[in-house]
Amino acid sequence: MEVTGSAGAPEPSEIRNLKPCLLRRNHSREQHGVAASCLEELRSKACDILAIDKSLTPVTLVLAEDGTIVDDDDYFLCLPSNTKFVALANNEKWAYNNSDGGTAWISQESFDVDETDSGTGLKWKNVARQLKEDLSSIILLSEEDLQVLIDVPCSDLARELRQSCATIQGLQNTLQQVLDQREEARQSKQLLELYLQALEKEGSIFSNQEESGAGFSEEGDAVDTGISGEISSEITLTSQILTALKEKPAPELSLSSQDLELVTKEDPKALAVALNWDIKKTENVQQACNQELAVRLQQMQSLHSLRNISARKNSLPRELQNPKRARQDPT
Repeated sequence: MEVTGSAGAPEPSEIRNLKPCLLRRNHSREQHGVAASCLEELRSKACDILAIDKSLTPVTLVLAEDGTIVDDDDYFLCLPSNTKFVALANNEKWAYNNSDGGTAWISQESFDVDETDSGTGLKWKNVARQLKEDLSSIILLSEEDLQVLIDVPCSDLARELRQSCATIQGLQNTLQQVLDQREEARQSKQLLELYLQALEKEGSIFSNQEESGAGFSEEGDAVDTGISGEISSEITLTSQILTALKEKPAPELSLSSQDLELVTKEDPKALAVALNWDIKKTENVQQACNQELAVRLQQMQSLHSLRNISARKNSLPRELQNPKRARQDPT
């Protein structure tokens, strides 16, 4: 007996990566589990399984959670398995259904952890929303916030920002570059400080100043100890900011722009007591924070100006955008 291969069995080169999904019609509680490799296949199966009349096409697929229209294959591939979809026929409008339980993800491992306890999930989503409103706010983020977004799985961040995985990968690469640039700036400052310290040790002019200032230093420490209890209560900075100021080299590079502004507005004497620093060191750090804040705000203004110029240029007629080409056209 001659045995032939099954006509329906795919060749090894034709094996597709199928994504399990859940489908339902609008205003319906009945769900159907399907698997598809792309949006077009999912639409086709939706018409067959949900008995959608061909005359009501095209079919629009939206997320059951919030009605987001899914019409990009890259975004579809970024979605987790068992995502809930609603198939809208013709001019149907999406309507929320309580059966979704407020979420379209029913078996997503990344949400198995209770994020409300650690606050990690809420933190990266809040930072991501800042970028969604204004991408140039990358400049204003702290190093911690930058690292949080870099560590988020690409698919999770893509879903939150409603972008393709390729776009999010490019965004995370940019975030890493910003983080690397700040680290390079920190190392440069540390090298400069070491160089200046070496010059001071070699110079004899500082030896007399150090000896005469020894007694004053002890007296100053005694005074600080006596008033620390009174002034520390006036500090408005969080313990996280104070820790960064104490432990981080070039702390102005670690803080967000909002934190930098708080540091610059703090009373130098109160801040010096809280950090157990001398007033000169405190003022130097506040000055560095003020300079870093000014640089970031200037970068933001430059980006917004370029964006406005680009928007105005795109709104002009084509002939005004390229006058040289317009003059070359034959009359």
